[in-house]
Amino acid sequence: MNKGRDSGARRIMPFDLKNKRVFVCGHRGMVGSAIVRQLAGEDCELLTVGREQLDLREQARVRAWFDAEKPDVVFLAAAKVGGILANDSYPAEFLYDNLAIETNVIDAAFRSGVQKLLFLGSSCIYPKFAPQPIAENALLTGSLESTNEWYAVAKIAGLKLCQAYRRQYGADFISAMPTNLYGPGDNYDLAASHVIPALLRKAHEAKRSGAREIAIWGSGTPRREFLHVDDAASAVMHLMKVYSGMDHVNVGTGEDVTILELANLVCEVVGFSGAIVTDPSKPDGTPRKLLDISKLTATGWRPRYGLRDGLVDAYQWFESNEPTARLTA
Repeated sequence: MNKGRDSGARRIMPFDLKNKRVFVCGHRGMVGSAIVRQLAGEDCELLTVGREQLDLREQARVRAWFDAEKPDVVFLAAAKVGGILANDSYPAEFLYDNLAIETNVIDAAFRSGVQKLLFLGSSCIYPKFAPQPIAENALLTGSLESTNEWYAVAKIAGLKLCQAYRRQYGADFISAMPTNLYGPGDNYDLAASHVIPALLRKAHEAKRSGAREIAIWGSGTPRREFLHVDDAASAVMHLMKVYSGMDHVNVGTGEDVTILELANLVCEVVGFSGAIVTDPSKPDGTPRKLLDISKLTATGWRPRYGLRDGLVDAYQWFESNEPTARLTA
């Protein structure tokens, strides 16, 4: 199986998706469905499979599926995801499920002869106190944020597995590390959601009920960067076509806001005019997390959505899909 060692970065331009069989792992999730929307403009054959038909945690079934379907290209967007509360409550599932999914898919892709694979990670892979903005070389230079270290460790392992298959076998497997994502298809379960869907739902329900205030976790001072999921899909599609290298690539906007500033903007978009109350008894998480996206922008990519316009789009989706959106808790 040894196809030769690739120890450094190299670029191929372009990698053509035309007539390729393209498998999107996690096509029903927020990111996967956005990638599917992007692929609608490509001359390729889309492959998807639901979890009721293929549990990606089961190695033998994953290998059999790859051998039968023989995809040429893989976007690995399947993952168990959630916010601070979910990560802190279910560390075993966040570590085991994500390790199982990524190792099974990456290995099966290699064994079945997939031409190119893109692994989608997360900016939580970086140390809690990494220098800002965070460059790709900050990886493994310090301790992780404790509230999501289980998910972060799994994503680091996936990134390193892609590097290992590239180094040992010459497999064209690359990794993209997006910042905090939001947009159509997000999870609005307050027990498992990230900050933007949680704020949108709280503001929406407060407006509807006539509440005087909404509460936000922590002090409101941490700074975060947010990327609309359609911009994320655009970026990973771009990287699939133009990038081939050992190093992972950050995906973001290069701009951040405080959580309190975000909450105010969400309330403005939703139309809720009540007060915003902070809850310092809840964890803040990492003080700041802003990605250095110079490697990505050097390839010619730029985001399309500003934060306010992105929030408007996300809220419109939520309003249209509220009866069927994930609203447990």
